[in-house]
Amino acid sequence: MGIARYDPFLQLRHQLFHQHLAQPLDAAEEIRGETGNTWSPLVDIFEDKEGITLKVELPEVDANDVDIQLEGNALLLRGERKLENADKRQDYHRIERYYGSFSRSFTLPSTVDLGNISAQGRDGVLRIFLPKKSETMPRQIKVRVDSTVPGVVTQKQ
Repeated sequence: MGIARYDPFLQLRHQLFHQHLAQPLDAAEEIRGETGNTWSPLVDIFEDKEGITLKVELPEVDANDVDIQLEGNALLLRGERKLENADKRQDYHRIERYYGSFSRSFTLPSTVDLGNISAQGRDGVLRIFLPKKSETMPRQIKVRVDSTVPGVVTQKQ
């Protein structure tokens, strides 16, 4: 017989795991927003010298069900993912993905050119590009080398 390590929380984890698996479909729907609660899609935000890009995960969300608005310096993203065959809910054994309305809000920095924001959806990912204003973009300034600078005396040898 080998030595077993005692884990006081093993039974509790086991109960919670199996209780979660055995919960009825209606309770799972309530947790996942079927009763009108909102959920938030996952978003990656990154910046480069051209601007800021938001990548929003929206699998199986129709582009017509997504609304993007600017209000002041806030970008508002709203929409809905509909449950296919919603009339046949009793046929589902488990619903783990989120359905229903979603809403996200992002405060935009003053460096964003609000007039040229673009959005594109592909493969379940919505890409929103927030270009930077041209005056805030970094630019390279070349140093000019001039051998005839006034006030500087050069000696020839």
